[in-house]
Amino acid sequence: MATQARARKHADDGKRSGPRPMWKGAVTFGLVTMPVALHSATERKNELSFRLLHAKDESPIDYKRVCHEEGVEVPWAEIVKGYALAKDRYVVVTDEDFEKARVPGTQTFEIRDFVPGASIDDFYFTQPYYVAPAGPAATKPYALLRDALAQSGRVGVGTIVLRQREHLAALEPAGQALVLTTLRWAYELRSPSSLGLPSPTTARDRRELELALRLIETLATDWDPKRYKDTYREVLLDIIERKAAGKPIRAPRVERQPKVRSLMSALEASLRERKPAARAAGRRHRRAA
Repeated sequence: MATQARARKHADDGKRSGPRPMWKGAVTFGLVTMPVALHSATERKNELSFRLLHAKDESPIDYKRVCHEEGVEVPWAEIVKGYALAKDRYVVVTDEDFEKARVPGTQTFEIRDFVPGASIDDFYFTQPYYVAPAGPAATKPYALLRDALAQSGRVGVGTIVLRQREHLAALEPAGQALVLTTLRWAYELRSPSSLGLPSPTTARDRRELELALRLIETLATDWDPKRYKDTYREVLLDIIERKAAGKPIRAPRVERQPKVRSLMSALEASLRERKPAARAAGRRHRRAA
């Protein structure tokens, strides 16, 4: 899974520079309690942001809160939140209502179950966090839980309150680190049953399947995230820098794909253009320790 691969890569790259934790609490399993700190395992670097401007004078555009009924701007003090029951029918939810719905921040991640790591579908995983022992007393139970999870092939599942919201989460080893990844709830996933998906490949298509497998082998290699670049961001940043400097903009050359007569001919042509690649050194399952 991509989340696990990223977490393992970060864990193996070396020690972090010691950022402030975004959450402090404890992990409990059975009667064992260990104090821990949570650190975000991902970050967004150099993200490009844009402001809407008036084309005539390049002045920034501001949004106004306008009442649909009266057509006038409404100050924040007169704005409330409403949940739509039906068209033009709302239930107003106050700050007191939100306060009642909030889950108490227990500052504890209690492992309820240990489930096989491979049994959790990748669709469930969202945001990973590094779990670090908080103090010398947590070092031994931290290592014990990490190594026990690695040998058992299981992950700890429980709930945690982050930013006043309860989250389902999974705790698993990633290299020398423990990583807690928040999970989606079951009701958040859609079923693909209405997408009109094709049936499994039949015996009549055996030749096409064999060619497809051969094509996959020509591209087989080990996972290395540094091989892949955000081309769109690089091209867009180059355009911005050139416009700012008054230089001409060079559009990237787009290669046209050759037309193919059939799926079989496309597979055969692809294999002719590919050179045999170095075979990957064995694919490790996402949840394997």
